[in-house]
Amino acid sequence: MIADHFSKKDIWTFMRVILFYFTCTLLFIAITGFTNIFSKPFGELLSVILASVLTLAFAILFAKWEHLSLRQIGIIPGRFTIKRFFSGCLISFLAVSLQVLIVYCFNHLTLKLVHTLDIGVIFFHVMLYFFVACREELVFRSYALRALNYKFRSVFALFVITVIFIVEHLVAGMEWKMAVIGSGLGGLLFGIAALKTKGLALPMGLHFAWNFGQWITGFKNQAGIWEATVDKGYEAETQNIGLGAYVFAILIALALILRFYKNQEENNTSISQDNKV
Repeated sequence: MIADHFSKKDIWTFMRVILFYFTCTLLFIAITGFTNIFSKPFGELLSVILASVLTLAFAILFAKWEHLSLRQIGIIPGRFTIKRFFSGCLISFLAVSLQVLIVYCFNHLTLKLVHTLDIGVIFFHVMLYFFVACREELVFRSYALRALNYKFRSVFALFVITVIFIVEHLVAGMEWKMAVIGSGLGGLLFGIAALKTKGLALPMGLHFAWNFGQWITGFKNQAGIWEATVDKGYEAETQNIGLGAYVFAILIALALILRFYKNQEENNTSISQDNKV
């Protein structure tokens, strides 16, 4: 039920959401410290896998504390799970391709195919970005977003979770402009996808494919399947063009989500099995 005014129960829900976020963050820091004893590629992957599993456990515990079912926080697979995940992947791959194409058209970006890349490296990054998306969607778009959405309005829930999403990326060392515009718009897209479908499959597909797609094209500040290089002296200009292209691509992705999922609005009084995850 959406509250018409703030009550003590509403404030407690808000505080539990903040506690959930800090718990998950401290958990991830502890896991990262533990996995540093392993070699970097394996340790990095292990940390996000363990964090995803334990974050899921905490999401379940906090949901029970909030008296929400697992379906209400969107983590129960349903008949549309696979379809929605791959739909999200398709939308993000198209959006990444659009961003790269726009930047490439300005003639200061060179894409070079990496011939020495082996299948093991590609598989590692598939797993890495899948579990990065899994962990972040569980932190931001499962219990936290859903609990706020049930107690408050969707706009408030999206605002709070998106701000926290931006702050996490700022603390991680991301430049403020990239965090506010990049992570902010991305968080908004993933949040709307989660609320529209009442689950995590669509935002996970969007999140995973966006990160993996940018790695493929060399837009993650490292070579992927292609290596992206910018002409000397045009770095700042190309970054601004890339950011503008990113905004355009995200807006296109958002329009597709709003168009194809317009009839699946959040219903706070009943939960339909067909609309789960």
